[in-house]
Amino acid sequence: MYPDKRDGTIRAVEEQKRNLMLVSRDLKVIATNYGPGRRPMGVQCMGRSCHEILYCKNSPCHPCLAQEVLKTGKPAVREKPDGDGSSAWEACHYAYPLYSGKEITFLVLLDYDVSSFEAMEENLKRSNAFLINLIHSAVDGVIAADIRGRIVIFNSAASEICGFSEEEALSGMNIRKVYPRGVAEKIMKKMRGDGWGGKGKVKNLKVDGMNRDGSRVPIALDAAIVCDEGKEVATIGFFRDMRETLRMEEELKGTQVQLLQAEKMASLGKLAAGVAHQINNPLGGILLFARLLLEEYDLPKEARDDVKRILRDAARCRDTVGELLAFARQTRSEMAPFDINQAITRTLFLLESQTLFHNIEIRSQLDLDLPQVMADIQQMNHLFMNIILNAADAMDNEGVLTVATGTVRPGRVFAEISDTGSGIPEPLLKKIFDPFFTTKEAGEGTGLGLSLAYGIIESHGGTIAARNNPEKGATFRVEIPANPQTSEADHG
Repeated sequence: MYPDKRDGTIRAVEEQKRNLMLVSRDLKVIATNYGPGRRPMGVQCMGRSCHEILYCKNSPCHPCLAQEVLKTGKPAVREKPDGDGSSAWEACHYAYPLYSGKEITFLVLLDYDVSSFEAMEENLKRSNAFLINLIHSAVDGVIAADIRGRIVIFNSAASEICGFSEEEALSGMNIRKVYPRGVAEKIMKKMRGDGWGGKGKVKNLKVDGMNRDGSRVPIALDAAIVCDEGKEVATIGFFRDMRETLRMEEELKGTQVQLLQAEKMASLGKLAAGVAHQINNPLGGILLFARLLLEEYDLPKEARDDVKRILRDAARCRDTVGELLAFARQTRSEMAPFDINQAITRTLFLLESQTLFHNIEIRSQLDLDLPQVMADIQQMNHLFMNIILNAADAMDNEGVLTVATGTVRPGRVFAEISDTGSGIPEPLLKKIFDPFFTTKEAGEGTGLGLSLAYGIIESHGGTIAARNNPEKGATFRVEIPANPQTSEADHG
């Protein structure tokens, strides 16, 4: 049985100026003062054998004064031998018993060599330094807190994730400050269960951390409760910052969407080519025989006017089929000099006769001296088709659509599509280019149109942005680098 830490025997040991050690009958250390003026080492020595601490031995010294005292019940002394000295005299020089009644309860060892203590302390310092370096070198954030929640370990990666400096965190800050309200309590509840990685643990738990500036940081958390003798004393967590991973996943999702859209457009191109072939043959016959009627027959004026109308409408159908083929044609994605005005004009040509544009006034303000850009023609057609259709939908197919192009500065051109619809709610302005984001009812929109437009412009080194107009409606602005060769020619 060990004496209480408040026992006078313990205090007497710690106040002794000579090297002194108090051990039990089985040679386990109870207290030591580690020499005059030195810091007590009781915490590291408690419960370990004296020969293990002093000389790193698995068995008692030979001869062992403590065992001699237990055998004889009397104090024992070892004198320093003559000669070069042997390891035997390095052990304690004096031992005496402490009795409780007639039974020896403890032994006192005096004047032992302290070099082993010094080596132990040096090893402890090196181990602590290595552990600290290991923690601070970790890629993941490492945060440990005592049972009250006060942070006791906080590495550099944790500082990057949470925004707090190490000094702030270790100055008594509570672990709850690195989580949104209530999250720390939920994590502790999960750790005390066994469904998240085993009793006392959670593994790869996806939660939000809280940055110092109040923003949330998505993290993957591995954490555990630290116990001592069956009692919870601390928690430790490893925080993996998921921001970059989620960003890459979003990019991958966007790429997958673009691939699906490319496949869809390829199918549309094949369909358009087949339909065009089927339509062009009868159209060719209509045009041919209408011309023959005009050339070979003396028709009344009214009949000739009707045949000319047939020719005009058939020619219009032929032009429409040609534009549709040009719009949907699938070639290898490649950059080439291209006139943005052409893409806008072609798109408007295909749309302006459609039913949804019957009550929409189209105003074109195209810069005829606009430099060409380096672009993928098919992607540009698709881009402007999406934006213009969205504008028409925002106006409920009634209003004014304004399309303008120009040069924002040398080497960069812009295109703006404005509508007179209801505009975009301010909270949604930052979200409209996100994949699958839509304000339409289920089944009415996929939320892919603007995200694809964003991806197309980004791949061309340009920018796309939306803003609300001062009066009503919204404006989408696209900026793209001009083709350096045409730009230099225009300003040369």
